[in-house]
Amino acid sequence: MTVAERQTDTAVLHVGGMYRASESSVVEAVLSRRPGVVSVEGNPTAQTATVVFDPATTSVGELRRWVEECGYHCAGRSVPGHICDPLMEHGDPPAPHDRAGVERADEAHGHGGHAGMSMDAMERDMRNRFLVALVFTIPTVIWSPVGETLFGSMPGIPFGLDMELWQFLLSLPIVFYASSIFFTGALAALRARTLDMMVLVAVAIGVGWLYSVAATFLIEGEVFYEAAAMLASFVLLGHWFEMRARGGANDAIRALLDLAPPRAVVLRDGDAVEVPTAEVQVGDLLLIRPGAKVAVDAEVVEGESEVDESTVTGESLPVSKRPGDRLVGATINKNGTLRARAIAVGSDTALAQIVQLVQEAQNSKAPGQRLADRAAFWLVLVALVGGALTFSIWYFVVGRDVQEALLFAITVVVITCPDALGLATPTAIMVGSGLGARRGILFKHALGLETAAKLDTVVLDKTGTLTRGEPEVVAITAADHLGEDEVLRLVAGAEAESEHPLAQAIVNAAKERGLELPRAGSFEAVPGQGAIATVEERRLAIGNQRLLDREGVSLDGLAARADELAGEGRTTVRIAIDGRPAGVIAIADAPRDTAAAAIAALKELGVRPVMLSGDSRATAERIARELGIDEVIAEVLPADKAAKVSQLQAGGRSVAMVGDGVNDAPALAQADVGIAIGTGTDVAVETADVVLMRSDPLDVATAITISRGTVRKMRQNLAWAIGYNSLALPLAAGALEPLGLVLRPEVGAISMSGSSVIVALNAVSLKRLHLPDDPSATTTDP
Repeated sequence: MTVAERQTDTAVLHVGGMYRASESSVVEAVLSRRPGVVSVEGNPTAQTATVVFDPATTSVGELRRWVEECGYHCAGRSVPGHICDPLMEHGDPPAPHDRAGVERADEAHGHGGHAGMSMDAMERDMRNRFLVALVFTIPTVIWSPVGETLFGSMPGIPFGLDMELWQFLLSLPIVFYASSIFFTGALAALRARTLDMMVLVAVAIGVGWLYSVAATFLIEGEVFYEAAAMLASFVLLGHWFEMRARGGANDAIRALLDLAPPRAVVLRDGDAVEVPTAEVQVGDLLLIRPGAKVAVDAEVVEGESEVDESTVTGESLPVSKRPGDRLVGATINKNGTLRARAIAVGSDTALAQIVQLVQEAQNSKAPGQRLADRAAFWLVLVALVGGALTFSIWYFVVGRDVQEALLFAITVVVITCPDALGLATPTAIMVGSGLGARRGILFKHALGLETAAKLDTVVLDKTGTLTRGEPEVVAITAADHLGEDEVLRLVAGAEAESEHPLAQAIVNAAKERGLELPRAGSFEAVPGQGAIATVEERRLAIGNQRLLDREGVSLDGLAARADELAGEGRTTVRIAIDGRPAGVIAIADAPRDTAAAAIAALKELGVRPVMLSGDSRATAERIARELGIDEVIAEVLPADKAAKVSQLQAGGRSVAMVGDGVNDAPALAQADVGIAIGTGTDVAVETADVVLMRSDPLDVATAITISRGTVRKMRQNLAWAIGYNSLALPLAAGALEPLGLVLRPEVGAISMSGSSVIVALNAVSLKRLHLPDDPSATTTDP
């Protein structure tokens, strides 16, 4: 049995210290060669990696050690700050020599934060390295021929030192502290048998500095410490700016990681005890006061309140909760005090699973990114070979001196850096999936996010997707001598004790109107026809036409209205009171409040909505007319739903399927993109590519809008990165030198870093994307 055939686990690991986009290739290359590892996808923006592995062969502890062997920090799984990582509790402590690792592991166990926050520390570290480099680069430039040219003179050299020796001393902090990350990163890449951006920068700075050192102490020649110093400073500055931009791409996942409260109030022996959320166990009784956050997933056992679930599901209106209702961790109790029994804790909570879904989506790679990653590897090789050829041509063929030839070669190596290419799609995917998560839309992988942009047809299952999936009263027609409320009140009183769905719909309608229900004196069910009841000493016949025929009652003028309602696909309940026709109540599975707006939004996007239903054509077409759907596929057996989707695909359409039930799972899998309603079954959610947490059909159009915006950013970034590298290489090699246009290494560093910053900022601008039903949005096409 192969590893892929065995039961596998997926872990989203913290990988701290990936300063550059291309460094994820090091972790991917090393871990993918380890036993038991099925696949690895790194994300330097989030400082994480998604690893699929065989738990019978390896463990999270071994994965962590392998990551640290690459030269990066790893605190185990990247999880919400309050969650204890169970796989690190059993024999997987941090390396004993790594004090910081112990602290990070504690954080991952729920004692003070989460690993994902290390991006802030990395940004501060990069800023400090840049400032140190700047402080020593300024005097290095002042006491150099460049400074003499700029300022017209050179100040006296301190301590009477030789100028080359003074520049050498000034360069030491720049090389051995500020630039050390480039050399350690290059060493890690070479050990992993791969090439990345760190190799290029290390070669560029190292060659320039080593040649200058040799010219200072061993050989005759001019030094250019100032070129190496300015190169390091500008690269570090670019990295710092890029990290700030990349940090904006990670805002959504940080917000998710920080949602749950660090502490919870648990009732023990009748006393309220405050404990860390990580210590809450399944079965604990929680006390949730007004204004407090729900610590873990729980079931209400006492009290009533409204709960704000917007932080997790995106639902803007508070949801009423009473005994028996489920509470989702990290939501906010608004007014009443609740007592609730914990039913899911730690990594089993809805929040933890949402975080993992979003992280896996952000770490997954779109097909375009896989191609870009391969291109980046070869571009590094091209840069190194191109630098060597550039030096050879200028030195051996053209006959320039060593210093000038080296400057051309170093500029080629620096300016051809593929970092922008490596950032092109991950940053866009980070922002796009994060934007979706804020709206309760979970893209489970990058392929689904990318494919959704191409959709031209959306098939929506009627029941539970476009409709609420439960019957409700939609029309009441009363006889002239009775009012609607009177008929409804008496019928609801008769049906109050019944558990039949239609009876419950009538009772609910009466309660919504604020009617006080009388108690039935007697009740007799008539199989297949309805019921006979006595309410307030009045005899009610409630059911279908056969029941009224048995009772010898004719609907008279109400018959036409009953037939009209039935012809529209509604279920009609016919009522007689004391032997006289009293009214008709129409019951149907009513559309969701936003269903019509969802269809309009899809049409505005140029997407063709199709309704799929197992109901009769009359019922399906009635709902379709109400919602504005032109294409209806009715009377479909559950087993045939996937076949209907396949038929649409055979006609050349790119199809999404939206559903919520077990019988929708095959169709969700068949579609180009499967979209599951969040309240649906586990099978539907697991099969789908996208999950709508709010169960709002309007979010289908929102998901497509986010997908199209994300793909647009990916294409813009890839076009910029490819175009930049295509133009930069010949320019840096001196192709325009006869025209007097020559780039120095430090200018190349500015250009390279600026390119990466532009790509990152362009991705972050996706946050301004206008979404359906988003009143705060002001920009339509960032």
